Amino acid sequence: MNPGISIASWCIEAADTPKYFIPHSSRAIAVDGSNNPHIAYGGDYLYYAYYEASSWHYETVDCIGSVGDYASLALDADGKAHISYHEYTNGDLKYATNKSGEWVTETVDSNDIVGAHTSLALDADGKAHVSYYGSTNGDLKYATNKSGVWVTETVDSTGDVGISSAIALDAEGKVHISYYDSTNGVLKYATNKVGVWVTETVDSVRSVGLYTSLALDAEGKVHVSYYASSGSALKYATNKSGEWIAETVDSDGNVGDYPAISLDSDGKVHISYYDSGNSDLKYATNKSGVWVMETVDTEYAGQYTSLALDSEGKAHISYYKFNAHDLKYATNASGVWVTETVDSTGWVGEYASIALDADGNAHISYYADTGYNLKYATNVSGGWIADIVDSAGRVGRYTSLALDADGNAHISYYDLSNYDLNYAYIDKDGDCIIFHQDSCPDNYNPLQEDIDEDGVGER
Repeated sequence: MNPGISIASWCIEAADTPKYFIPHSSRAIAVDGSNNPHIAYGGDYLYYAYYEASSWHYETVDCIGSVGDYASLALDADGKAHISYHEYTNGDLKYATNKSGEWVTETVDSNDIVGAHTSLALDADGKAHVSYYGSTNGDLKYATNKSGVWVTETVDSTGDVGISSAIALDAEGKVHISYYDSTNGVLKYATNKVGVWVTETVDSVRSVGLYTSLALDAEGKVHVSYYASSGSALKYATNKSGEWIAETVDSDGNVGDYPAISLDSDGKVHISYYDSGNSDLKYATNKSGVWVMETVDTEYAGQYTSLALDSEGKAHISYYKFNAHDLKYATNASGVWVTETVDSTGWVGEYASIALDADGNAHISYYADTGYNLKYATNVSGGWIADIVDSAGRVGRYTSLALDADGNAHISYYDLSNYDLNYAYIDKDGDCIIFHQDSCPDNYNPLQEDIDEDGVGER
């Protein structure tokens, strides 16, 4: 795939963003029905790219201040993009969408320093729901525009809470959030399903709850995977019985980093994670009624795991092999685990995020430390094809990839050079409309600039 040029149409809204940003969970991607990738990314500004007709097409989305940290992306039923992210310049939470056909921006929350660790979900009407961290007071906050205007609420202010939040909506549009209470070192959960916010401590064994990953089953019951620092273990908690039950899934050595959770059609749990004691990629599932753990790949493999299940409930995992500095992929679709090297060009594969299209083909966004680039790989042609999507500055960390209903690819990621959250996706309609502020140079596109083949910078 060779980059081309065009300018497309975006809509941006500012919701709320933090001043002192620590990139932790800016990830998102999606692929369209034609298996074309869509990517959001940043240089000096926030840009958008999509692949169509054998070439990349680009547009400027946001160019005011330093924007884009802690991005979280969701797509509505029409495939329109909705992004929550942090504006470093003013310390606000922001929101952007192109649902009207052009980018519209709004400031959702600008009280003190807010907007880090955002997680975004859309309801059936395409309205946005965002959980995020209020850095000034150490609060868990929530914002939504379901009434037509942005309304923000403090969900939990009992200590320093709200880091590492994950949000999901049930069938009735009620909100469920898992998050870490760093004051007490416990995993917490909040929901407004009864009409008011109710918070609960899920697991109170000290130093548990980092790296939460949350999923809801068909009955709206909550399932959370997370890391227990105190026992160096992978843990799992659910309230499907009516009360919270937490259990240790794997405690054999130092395990549980980088957990990713997914539920199959029967509501059975699947988790990919890293065994740092043995430097292995591991996988656990309770589909048989008891937890069964397997070692998928060995010898310094398994960091930055991302998990997706196909229609048969088979697992597809992207991950980093750090002794070889390669992006790898594993699946048990054939009945046994098969691993493949996706990309071995330089140091590649950190911050990987995977999604499957309707045909079960894999799409992966990831970071290339060699060159500091955002990359994308897919096996839609039968073999793996990898390409550089963004090479403007130090871009591509904390990627997150998702596919919309039309199979359009969407990616959110971090621009370290400018401390921005970036987002990219491909517009199948190919509308050539530019949204820009007065300070945006017309048709400026950093991906057209040559890459310095010699310098990869300091590690």
